[in-house]
Amino acid sequence: MTPMTTYAEDLARRARAASRLLAPMTSDRKNRWLLDAADALVARSSEILAVNANDVNAATRAGLTSANIDRLRLTPERIHAAADGLRAIVDLPDPVGRILDHRVRPNGLTIDKVSVPLGVIFFIYESRPNVTIDAAGLCVKSGNAIILRGGKEAIASNTILHAILQDSLRACDLPADAVQLVNTPDREVAGQLLRLDKYIDLAIPRGGESLIRRVADEATMPVLKHYMGNCHVYVDRAADLAMAERIIVNAKCQRPGVCNAAESLLVHADVAPAFLPKAASALIAKGVELRGCPATCRLAPQASPATDADHAAEFLDLILSVKVVKDIDEAIEHITRFGSQHTETIVTNDEAAARRFTAEVDASAVMVNASTRFNDGFEFGLGAEIGISTDKFHARGPCGLQELCTYKYVVHGNGQIRE
Repeated sequence: MTPMTTYAEDLARRARAASRLLAPMTSDRKNRWLLDAADALVARSSEILAVNANDVNAATRAGLTSANIDRLRLTPERIHAAADGLRAIVDLPDPVGRILDHRVRPNGLTIDKVSVPLGVIFFIYESRPNVTIDAAGLCVKSGNAIILRGGKEAIASNTILHAILQDSLRACDLPADAVQLVNTPDREVAGQLLRLDKYIDLAIPRGGESLIRRVADEATMPVLKHYMGNCHVYVDRAADLAMAERIIVNAKCQRPGVCNAAESLLVHADVAPAFLPKAASALIAKGVELRGCPATCRLAPQASPATDADHAAEFLDLILSVKVVKDIDEAIEHITRFGSQHTETIVTNDEAAARRFTAEVDASAVMVNASTRFNDGFEFGLGAEIGISTDKFHARGPCGLQELCTYKYVVHGNGQIRE
């Protein structure tokens, strides 16, 4: 065994042991930890910010993009939001132990289908150290142990956050190994952990497409994932154009470096002359670079010509592909060809068009007259999420507490035997 193999197996063994201790814990015990950890994060926020500033400075020197640096940066507001996120999880129903189905057989057997934790989650992600807090909170509340493997650019930030979370676990008499952190940037460790399906029940990658494909290729356990977030906003011929402008500016610009930001704008040819010049000016005023089809470039000369690669891209930056389409059929065909089954929006006052779009577009969330940015656990009222899945098994869309559980059958009898 190499040292990294030994290290990875030790993490996984300890996580498995912690998951057995955590699974039967009461909601009160888990909720007490969530509240204690939230208070500790706020109390130590100045220390967290100082460490995070070092990570941000190093990332800036290394030439990371502005979008990536934004994902890495913590602020007082983001720390308070993360703490509030833990407190919000307290208010969510505990998914563990729910009776999903109950039946009594003619022979007297009582059969319950009971929600139970998955066990051990390996969570591998890039930047965004606040995700460390969200993921830990969700996993502990749902009775799962978690192994966190953040990006090397955030290792100092993640280390202090992990220390705070573990201190709080000990203070609340919960197993500290329920939340573990891979404390080395060595890529070999992640590869070793992905082979340990004996101990790890689910891998969740959250980051760029190359990371997610690597995890999907190497994992020996199931993977919950989405590869890309190439999200579209389609402005229909029956759209309220002022509403459409607000939606596309928000969907693209509110936070461009996240997976539910819009990357592509489709505009019905009938409204393109009235809509595109004004919308293009509003987007450009926000710093957006437009890459458009020939019709787009005629109506918005500030745009540069788009390629198929642009229409397929997840930019995660202030760049937007734009195409004028002849009708809703072409819009749906374009989304089917280039989309990533993440989030798609139609802006329209035509109920029939909305019904067609929601029925025919295959995505984890389909919006009518709303920004793509709403495909989010908090915004859906589901609480914090560990990620958004475009898979169809076992979960799709924002994945929170319920999606971190499976079930088992509990059967009670009084001596029945099968004849």
